[in-house]
Amino acid sequence: MPFDFREENKEFFRNSRKKIVSLFYEQTDEDSRLQRTRHGQLEYLTTMSYIRRYAGKGSKVLEIGAGTGRYSVALAKEGMNVTAVELVESNLDILLENSKGLDSIRSYQGDATDLSRFADDLFDVTLVFGPMYHLYEPEEVNRAIDEAIRVTKPGGVLLFAFISVFAMMYANYFYGRWAFGQKENFTDDYKVKHFKEQLFTGYDVVEFERLFDEKPVEYITTSGVDGLLEPIEARPDFNIPDEDFDAFAAWYLNFAEKRELLGCTNHLLYICRKK
Repeated sequence: MPFDFREENKEFFRNSRKKIVSLFYEQTDEDSRLQRTRHGQLEYLTTMSYIRRYAGKGSKVLEIGAGTGRYSVALAKEGMNVTAVELVESNLDILLENSKGLDSIRSYQGDATDLSRFADDLFDVTLVFGPMYHLYEPEEVNRAIDEAIRVTKPGGVLLFAFISVFAMMYANYFYGRWAFGQKENFTDDYKVKHFKEQLFTGYDVVEFERLFDEKPVEYITTSGVDGLLEPIEARPDFNIPDEDFDAFAAWYLNFAEKRELLGCTNHLLYICRKK
């Protein structure tokens, strides 16, 4: 039976962060995540829309935390020159298979906290689409941000994906174990907690934005990418048929940056420009 990371397992969490993340994704169908649910489909469509605002044919794009290559392969097929970095070997194997025959994509195994294989000021657009879910120590969080900024050209754009701690609570703990989830993600005085036993760590939106206060970037926007769908998609009466989904996705994109909605979306993008 696949490992249930929500159960308390002290032996499992004695592993390093890299090992914990690798073990989880080795038993997860990451390749179909953005296709098999409506919230995954909305996340993909919204995220691609934002990428295309800043990158086009011929752009040099770096994706850090590329997973199985859903974004990297799609962008390479659109004529962008893509470099993909993925921590998990099993994901990288699928990425390499998915990108066979594409000359405009190069893939490497690596960690977001160490991009030393790349020179400074190299990429037009840098996508950090997974690492911030699994970084807990402030030193590593800041190193990943600094490395992404370093390898991006001045004037280049960076998109950082992160998770709302509130949406994470709504998605996972309205179906039992609310008290456990609250203790796992908040201190007794309701401050957000970050530690590796969570596996996925969530942020208050303003908390995440403040990580960039002293960084050499200019803020562009913060956007939600999958709305309220994840916690409600489990309802037996949930239904967005194909004939409605395109209209819904277009509607959502027009409201994706509304501040009052950001805490309800599970996945978000923080977008900035390197000075």
